[in-house]
Amino acid sequence: MNAKRRTSSLLGLAVLSAMTLSAQQVKTDYDRNADFSLYKTYSWNNVHTENPLWIDRIKNAVNSALAAKGWTQVESEGDISIMAMEMTETHSTLTTYYDEFGAGLGWRWRRGAGDGFGSSTTTEDTYRVGTLVLDFFDTKNKMVVWRGSASDTLSDKSDSNIKKLNKGVQKLFQRFPPDTRKTQS
Repeated sequence: MNAKRRTSSLLGLAVLSAMTLSAQQVKTDYDRNADFSLYKTYSWNNVHTENPLWIDRIKNAVNSALAAKGWTQVESEGDISIMAMEMTETHSTLTTYYDEFGAGLGWRWRRGAGDGFGSSTTTEDTYRVGTLVLDFFDTKNKMVVWRGSASDTLSDKSDSNIKKLNKGVQKLFQRFPPDTRKTQS
């Protein structure tokens, strides 16, 4: 019975940890004075990434999302200039598993050597988080009018990371362009 309970607890913690690590975070902000109805075209200014294979992947994901919003990419001097930056950070977590809680005595505290919580095992798990930051500049006045970022836990599989990129970019542009009429009145 103790082995089943221990296994169930460990499995539950593992599932909870995996769900927490895989939750994609998306954040956006914008200039409340910008009139987004004036912007219809965009040009790419710069994409900074450590892996040059990701430049086209990032551009393709953003181009697709903006095309769905009716925006048109132009070679240069678009209404908006886009800059993108990809960053990767390594994180770690510590997880402690307890074998037993004092020989069936529940949460009562017992005195004496070897009594109490039994033995424990602590493991360290490392994982990488990738973040894409997009800045939209009004080309004429060179001011940032919109910023979005999407972060997710990275996989060792490129195909999985490409899917996460596309999903994150789609989430970024769900409420784009922002309705600035509400904030200007």
